[in-house]
Amino acid sequence: MSGTGKRSAPLVADRRYKVPKGGGGSSPPPRKSAPAPRKRKPRRPARRHGLLVGLILLIWRVIWGISWRIGLTVALVLAGATFYFQQQLPELNALLDGRARGSVTMLDRDGKVFAWRGETFGGQITSDTVSPYLRNAVVATEDKRFYHHFGVSPRGIASAVSINLAAGRGPLEGNGGSTITQQVAKLLCLGVKYDPAQWKDESAYEDDCRAGGIWRKVKEIPFALAMELKYSKADILTIYFNRAYLGAGARGFEAAAQRYFGKSANEVNPAEAAMLAGLLKAPSKYAPTNNLKRAQDRAAVIVGLMQEQGYLTNAEADAALANPAQLSEAAATKSGGFFADWVMESGPAFLTRETTEDVIIHTTLDQRLQKATEDALAAVFDTKVREGSQAQAAIVVMSADGAVRAMVGGRKIAEAGSFNRATQALRQTGSAFKPFVYAAAMDNGYNPADYVMDSPLTINIRGSGPWTPSNYDNEFKGMITLTQALAESRNIPAVRISEAMGRDTVRRIAAGFGLKSDLAAGPALALGASEATLLDMTGAYAGILNGGSSVKPYGLIDLRLQGEQEPLIGQGGGIGERVISPEAAQLLTYMMMQVIEKGTGKRARLEGRQVAGKTGTTQAARDAWFIGFTADYVAGVWMGYDDNKPLTGVTGGGLPAEIWHEVMVRVHEGLPARPLSVIVPTYRAPPNSGTASTAPVAPQAQQPPQAQQPQPDQRVDPVEQVLRDVLGTLGGNN
Repeated sequence: MSGTGKRSAPLVADRRYKVPKGGGGSSPPPRKSAPAPRKRKPRRPARRHGLLVGLILLIWRVIWGISWRIGLTVALVLAGATFYFQQQLPELNALLDGRARGSVTMLDRDGKVFAWRGETFGGQITSDTVSPYLRNAVVATEDKRFYHHFGVSPRGIASAVSINLAAGRGPLEGNGGSTITQQVAKLLCLGVKYDPAQWKDESAYEDDCRAGGIWRKVKEIPFALAMELKYSKADILTIYFNRAYLGAGARGFEAAAQRYFGKSANEVNPAEAAMLAGLLKAPSKYAPTNNLKRAQDRAAVIVGLMQEQGYLTNAEADAALANPAQLSEAAATKSGGFFADWVMESGPAFLTRETTEDVIIHTTLDQRLQKATEDALAAVFDTKVREGSQAQAAIVVMSADGAVRAMVGGRKIAEAGSFNRATQALRQTGSAFKPFVYAAAMDNGYNPADYVMDSPLTINIRGSGPWTPSNYDNEFKGMITLTQALAESRNIPAVRISEAMGRDTVRRIAAGFGLKSDLAAGPALALGASEATLLDMTGAYAGILNGGSSVKPYGLIDLRLQGEQEPLIGQGGGIGERVISPEAAQLLTYMMMQVIEKGTGKRARLEGRQVAGKTGTTQAARDAWFIGFTADYVAGVWMGYDDNKPLTGVTGGGLPAEIWHEVMVRVHEGLPARPLSVIVPTYRAPPNSGTASTAPVAPQAQQPPQAQQPQPDQRVDPVEQVLRDVLGTLGGNN
């Protein structure tokens, strides 16, 4: 190799390609020629923009950059808020009854509903079980695109803003363009629960929930979106149907259907459904119990919307317009408001005024008698009281055991819920108190045929000096019977009897019959200087009717929770202990019958029916009373002014007696006449008269006790001493 001196041959790689036939094997394949380089097009010179266009493009880029970042931020915030609300939303059933307080439903003596208090909830309903007419009416009225949006309707909001601006209001004042979902969000108060420590009451809480404004509207959007994610459309409607307030204390469509029509929400017809849907705009304004014609006009608008949107055929719409919805008998009556208020006040607050439960109260009210009483009062004031008079009146009708059957607390029935003059007004009783003076005499052995002196009388009152009562007519009739003295409502004989019996005795008997409010201590006690309510006075007269036993007026028979059979509270009134003997009550009843037949109460006389009663007029005619009874009912009437000014030309035997007559004529319609339980006394000639009476003989009266000695603060004149001797002599001769 290196030593040979020859040059070595170069190394050659193995042949990789086949040798073409006929050719040498050592030549490589021909190479492909490289493509010719592409000619580049001449570059177009850059376009030059004007200064203004460049500035605009720059601003646009800045705006776009800011906008998409803001949009992205808002979207992220909205998504986060929506997710947060969705996680907070409870199950459907927890949202159907959102009341903070319960309801009270009142039944009359026959078990029929006549009044509601609190927030009535008729029970849970669903959008699938209510009447299809009602479901369609709500959608047609409140949100016709409900099934096609996702909780918020930009088109609806834009339309509402346009309407508000055109009307001269703010963009979000008036029409809000809210979808049904957004309205439900408001009903749920955007998930904020009622806290008594934060809000004064539930009303303030709901006002805050319904407050408008841009920020509130902004918060509604994610909450509405969350609801659409959490619940189905049917579920959202179900919440709406159960929580919407529809006037007259009705919460939800089931309660409203029961309240206004006396039927379930799944039974309402197109006209009724339209009226219920019409309430959503303004529940108090369009409540049919406030103004039926206005509610019907609003319902007609809803019927038109349902027809336009294909929910009603032309024939169905025409039928609904021709036959508008009518109130049920109970809703139309509007009776018993004052009575219902009294029952609510008489029960425990936690089961009535402040109840968080749904309560059923069975009461003593008779709706026929209640309507008769209201009609009678209206008839007298319409025909016999001058127009524009501000005089007020109150009426109570009850049975002999104190069960109140009717009550009117003022002339304006619609004002029930305000001042109840039958139960809250303490007024001087005047001569309506005198039967209790004579009750003391009858119970102590005296007789209606006994005599009393009607002559001038002066009593020295310790610390006050002499007191001289007078009769209404400023006349004196000398020796007269106790019956005549009561029938003519003579003052001096009543004072003489009261002083003879002793004021403590009179007070004890009056208190036993239920008159306990600060009975006067002086001799004016006999003339009704004490104050009492009409309810208490009527109850006291009921004690005379039932034979002399005390009575506690009552309206509540029993109270139970809705759905429960066992009552929580039973009857709280009725007949109590005996106050005077049955014989004394029968003798007193006879005397009170003569008030109607021959005395101051003639205008109260009922044709073909025995009546006993007493008139009452206080000093300066500030109060006028008539209270009386038949064998079936006792009724009391009071008239006066709320500011205590004197009545003009009114006494107890005038307008109050006429009102009483009108009430009792209506109350007794269809009832057979029954006699009162009385003892008719034997009348004898007064001392030294030389004449005798041919009146029928009465049963032997009880032997009277000796007349009481004059009290230290009295000055008894000789005539009074003779009178007492006469009473002591004649008391046992009958």
